[in-house]
Amino acid sequence: MLVMNINDIMKVLPHRYPFLLVDRIEEREAGVKVTGFKNVTINEPFFQGHFPGHPIMPGVLLIEAMAQVFGAYIAVFDSHGPDQVTYFVGIDNARFRKPVLPGDVLRMELEMLSKRRGIYQFVGKTYVGETLVAEAELKATFANK
Repeated sequence: MLVMNINDIMKVLPHRYPFLLVDRIEEREAGVKVTGFKNVTINEPFFQGHFPGHPIMPGVLLIEAMAQVFGAYIAVFDSHGPDQVTYFVGIDNARFRKPVLPGDVLRMELEMLSKRRGIYQFVGKTYVGETLVAEAELKATFANK
């Protein structure tokens, strides 16, 4: 089973603070299922403006976190090189079920649905504990930098 810590993730993703939104990745089924984790703290820069006195993690960042998990995993699993970067090409059926607050630990479960002509299609669900907080169908591809 593949496990990626933050140092491993930073070797394959170009994202850095404040936009690196995954702390650990664990493979569940080779090439198909992967789980990522993010510790959400009050120190996240987006909480200053979203919203003062009532901090809630923006839904678009939940989607981005799911994409980072899958992008990092596929970069390793499919052996994409450091000269390539992951691009979003589609987001469908995004739903936000519950607010994500400082102190929450995100568990992002992603499953690849297909890979056709270099386009990866996957479904992602994000949980806090056992509570589903966000879900979406995502499409991404790799391109040269």
